[in-house]
Amino acid sequence: MSPRPPPRLAVRAIILLDNRLLLVNAWKGRDHLWCAPGGGAEPHSSLPDNLRREVMEEAGLTVTVGLPCLVNEFHDPRGTFHQVDVYFRCTLVAGDPYGDWTDPEGVVSHRRWVTRSEMAGLTVKPDSLATVAWGDEGGILYDPLEPIMR
Repeated sequence: MSPRPPPRLAVRAIILLDNRLLLVNAWKGRDHLWCAPGGGAEPHSSLPDNLRREVMEEAGLTVTVGLPCLVNEFHDPRGTFHQVDVYFRCTLVAGDPYGDWTDPEGVVSHRRWVTRSEMAGLTVKPDSLATVAWGDEGGILYDPLEPIMR
């Protein structure tokens, strides 16, 4: 059996605007699964710097990065994928939240701002995202080893 690769580290943004949470399509070409914007952390760059870059790429927005609020692990029990996401509360500071943009990486093609009740009708990962987004701003939640959606 070949060794499994180490977990991938990623960062994600919790951005609320007018009590709506920003979600993006999670995988290229798949619009049925939604998540908070973000992506893989590049070495030798801080997690907040990585997150600012990812939010600009995936949503065309500039944010300030606040405190971490969730650590979530995704994995594929039948494969080698294992990712640790660190979520941060962010504040929108520039960019048109409803305007056109293009993800230069070509991964995100759709974004939407949803209320908590609208989010309940969507397939969203992680399962704890609504609780974290609209929950207590103190403390951090740890959401261990959640199976990946297929």
